[in-house]
Amino acid sequence: MTLDSEYLRGSIAAVHSVLRHASCPENIFFHFIAAEFDPASPRVLSKLVRSTFPSLNFKIYIFREDTVINLISSSIRQALENPLNYARNYLGDILDLSVDRVIYLDSDLVVVDDILKLWNTTLANSRVIGAPEYCHANFTKYFTDGFWSDPVISRVFQSRKPCYFNTGVMVMDLVRWREGNYRKRIENWMEIQRKRRIYELGSLPPFLLVFAGNVEAIDHRWNQHGLGGDNVRGSCRSLHPGAVSLLHWSGKGKPWVRLDARKPCPLDHLWEPYDLYKGNLVKDQSSSSTGSSIFLGFSSYLL
Repeated sequence: MTLDSEYLRGSIAAVHSVLRHASCPENIFFHFIAAEFDPASPRVLSKLVRSTFPSLNFKIYIFREDTVINLISSSIRQALENPLNYARNYLGDILDLSVDRVIYLDSDLVVVDDILKLWNTTLANSRVIGAPEYCHANFTKYFTDGFWSDPVISRVFQSRKPCYFNTGVMVMDLVRWREGNYRKRIENWMEIQRKRRIYELGSLPPFLLVFAGNVEAIDHRWNQHGLGGDNVRGSCRSLHPGAVSLLHWSGKGKPWVRLDARKPCPLDHLWEPYDLYKGNLVKDQSSSSTGSSIFLGFSSYLL
């Protein structure tokens, strides 16, 4: 998971939800990716995570934003341009080489089932990632008319049957990822995007270009996404039909923002029990002379 000051409250709630429903929470190890220049320093984030989850197994890695900053193009929503959104592209480089498999989770979700079930996903036929697929979605809308009218670049899907998938929940084989140099494959599409507009969203389309049609399909219950509405209005949404193991507020609307504003959507109340925010502020006294940074205070959760 990524960890930053803006989505910190969501990340803490997500961790809480994973631990609360895990059959063996002591066996879970969290890899947190923090931005190099976030107002919350890695030291402060580590202290906060440790005070909130005293017995948690975790490590915080620093993501150098200059790794990707020159590859990011403008998006339909400014939040999607945050360099940390692209950290998932670099997990094979950031994490220790001994880490050969991970579950990647966004910060705006809660898990309501045993994460071990998701971990046990088999990535067959040398597939690199697994995720819930949505083949009924209009796949063409994720790319511009300029992309589809170009006979050369649109040919990338010629030998595949691409389906939309959301990159906020993925099982990833990092051995295959590193061997296949998938970071570079994603970067190549980002470079094309910088030269000519082939999509409107942020970090999702390059993943679709590289992986769509070659993803291990995971049950939809593991990503009930879109609960944050669309990327413009962030309006309320209802659940998709079927069982639920993970609730995901992808889109503009975030549950903690709507709850604080006393304008929650009905499903935001399902996120609320995992919120450990105490409603007070904690100052980082180690900040530079420009002033102390202010961070959220959280209740502790013991395994």
